[in-house]
Order: sequence, then C-alpha cells, then structure tokens
Amino acid sequence: MEKKIILVTGGQRSGKSDYAQGLALQWAEQPVYLATSRVWDEEYRQRIERHKAQRGSQWTNIEEEKEISHHDVEGRVVVIDCVTLWATNFFFDNGSDVELSLRQLKEEFDKFTRQAATFIFVTNEIGMGGTSEHPAQRRFTDLQGGINRYIAEKADRVVFLVSGCPLIVKDNINQG
Repeated sequence: MEKKIILVTGGQRSGKSDYAQGLALQWAEQPVYLATSRVWDEEYRQRIERHKAQRGSQWTNIEEEKEISHHDVEGRVVVIDCVTLWATNFFFDNGSDVELSLRQLKEEFDKFTRQAATFIFVTNEIGMGGTSEHPAQRRFTDLQGGINRYIAEKADRVVFLVSGCPLIVKDNINQG
C-alpha cells in the first residue's frame, strides 16, 4: 500500500466526519477509526458509544488521546478524528504551552505517518471567526492553526467542508 495523507477540514458540524468515514469506506471494507477525544463526563461517554454503534462492526475502533504513533495501522485506511481534540490534550497537559505542544504534535504526526497506510485526518478551522477575548483561547487557536498548516503541507489531499459540501483545496493523489 502506498502512503496517502488526506486532511478534511471545516467548521463544526460541517460534515467532516461523515465525509471522512465515507471516503474510508470507499477505500477499505474494514477501516480504522482512531478517536482522540478524552471522556469529559457521562453525557460525552454516551455520545462516544452512540457514535461507535452508528459506525458499525466493520470499523476497528481505537481510542488514543495523544500517542497515536503507538498504534500499528500498516496497510490500513484510518480516520483520525479529530486533530482539534488531539491538540487540546497536548495543550492542557502542557499548561497551554503552544510551542511545546506544537513540537510534540508534529513529532507524533511524523512518527505515525511513517507507516504505509492511508491517513484521513479530520480537523476544525477554529480561527475563521472573531478573535477571542480569552488569552488561552487565542493561544489554542495559534496551536490549532499551526498543526493544521503542518498536516496540510504534508497532505496529498486537503478537503474543506462547507455545509456538507466538499471543496478540494489540494489534490496530489490523482496526479502523476
């Protein structure tokens, strides 16, 4: 299998996850879903369980808050959902240190994507709105923008979702 990196980005509830999952199912009968969220409370745990049930039994589910490179996905199609929650885990664990968090995220991304697999990263464009009055939120927006740009630079394809409609921003998969 040739390595491919796809970044699916857009606003909240724009259809990113559905699009990424549909793409994965086009490319594999049994894709991997790598969830990066922490379980914040009971309501959130129930939401996670509903999402797992909706995906169905053809998915291999992995839950990993930070160290995604510890998982062997060689030869698989994997949806990583999502970069925003993944970055949040580093940001909080590192006391809101943007530079340290970004460095660790990039290192994990690079180690993980050394595998020959198809990686479909889902992320949010949180910096498209106004500037927050809260310093921590401004720092997180900097972190999110930094890791999004890094992944987009490495990606073979970047798709921007607007109200469920995919716009191809970058596509090197069908070339060559």
